[in-house]
Amino acid sequence: MNNLKFIIALLFVTSVAFSQNSDSKTVTVQIDNIKNTKGQLVVGLYSNPESFLKTPSKGEIVKIKGSSATVVFKNVTSGTYAVSLFHDENSNEKLDTNFMGIPKESFASSNNAKGFMGPPKWEDAKFEVKDNFTVKIKF
Repeated sequence: MNNLKFIIALLFVTSVAFSQNSDSKTVTVQIDNIKNTKGQLVVGLYSNPESFLKTPSKGEIVKIKGSSATVVFKNVTSGTYAVSLFHDENSNEKLDTNFMGIPKESFASSNNAKGFMGPPKWEDAKFEVKDNFTVKIKF
């Protein structure tokens, strides 16, 4: 009888685990036209407008090995997202700016969104994830 209870519990836990992972997607970020191989890329995946450019849902730091790089975010659920990244040439993990707050290091966002007199807007950078998704960004 205990074996039967164990098997039923195991089947239940397994079915719950598979149902939770059924919405698991990947977001692949392909970055092109990187100007040099100094430092690293800091890449963030954002899931809402309030956290955009502040606190990413997922983040990666990758070394640069040429003029392009790829970052893969796994276990992403369906929804609206945006990507922002910068070329951290001095590897201090922050976007360096001048005394006026203008970035000294290259930066980019999904949809190649550009800001006007400020950073890019969520509305310009956002995209929908329904299946595995690839974002192409050019510096």
